[in-house]
Amino acid sequence: MTTTAPRRTERDDRPMTAHLPPFETVVTTHGPTVLRVCRAVLGPTDAEDAWSETFLAALRAYPDLSPGSNVQAWLVTIAHRKAIDQVRAAVRRPVPTDTVPDRPGADVPGEWADDLWQALSLLPLKQRQCVAYHHLAGLPYADVAALIGGSADAARRAAADGVAALRRTYRNGETP
Repeated sequence: MTTTAPRRTERDDRPMTAHLPPFETVVTTHGPTVLRVCRAVLGPTDAEDAWSETFLAALRAYPDLSPGSNVQAWLVTIAHRKAIDQVRAAVRRPVPTDTVPDRPGADVPGEWADDLWQALSLLPLKQRQCVAYHHLAGLPYADVAALIGGSADAARRAAADGVAALRRTYRNGETP
């Protein structure tokens, strides 16, 4: 079995690894999952910014990704950190109060459901993150626990509590 030395890219001196699919394939494959996670954690307003920042950061780090890495979990980890950055930035941003928000006229297929975000936004942050990372991104509870801190059992409990609250409240107009 022969191994080949990594090729160098034209734009820099980092090795171009042969074991990784093209980054465009990664975006196509995992982009929808990352966007769903961003929407669930941040809401529809800030989700696309976090999605873009996630893939920009991933593009820079992609050549250094270890062989055999779980690309989806890696991307969700980056999205988690970008979501934290967005939440911190939102706290520092002034909130306008005198303007009325624009409302879309009709539902567009593939658009984020505002009522779902409203239901998710009422969950405690840890429950919202556990629901998003496990049920939307498909990460195992051990990976969810590593992302947000705590044990796999605590992540499982937070996700179960979050789903239970959503079942009670989503489309019923109640608050958890």
